[in-house]
Amino acid sequence: MGRTFMRTDQEIIALYEKYVDMVYRICFSYLKNTFDTEDAVQDTFIKLIRHSKSFASPNHEKAWLIVTTVNTCKDALRRCKNQDVPLDEYADCLATFDTDPASRDILDAVCALPPKYKSTVYLYYYEGYSSGEIASFLHKPASTIRNYLHEARVPLKKQLGGDWNER
Repeated sequence: MGRTFMRTDQEIIALYEKYVDMVYRICFSYLKNTFDTEDAVQDTFIKLIRHSKSFASPNHEKAWLIVTTVNTCKDALRRCKNQDVPLDEYADCLATFDTDPASRDILDAVCALPPKYKSTVYLYYYEGYSSGEIASFLHKPASTIRNYLHEARVPLKKQLGGDWNER
């Protein structure tokens, strides 16, 4: 049996400060409102606190948080389907991440993608993971992830015009 692992308060604070922005962005891309996003961020970090195993590396730690965040959001969406989101709240939240209008437009377009594309595009373009790494996170074949990236470019190009990933 594996040993249980306890993190110190300082370690938890350091992990929170290191990853809270990433976790918040992922949650918001799924939940599209501040209240549910904050709840999901809190739930994700509670899961981290309760996680009783150490991570093999910083990359493993980050990957675990990404997968846990995505799963937390999917669980929240299953519990609360068809929620209306005020557009002004959505725009205000995105403005806190980036003041560049072009970047905000791109993030808006990514957030509007269906979930299977949204996760893949976010992890690939915003977090810098390869299709193989994303495949292992999402438990899909790498060819499926590459296909999702290819298919997601079509609506992104329509919405943003031209070759959006050159921006």
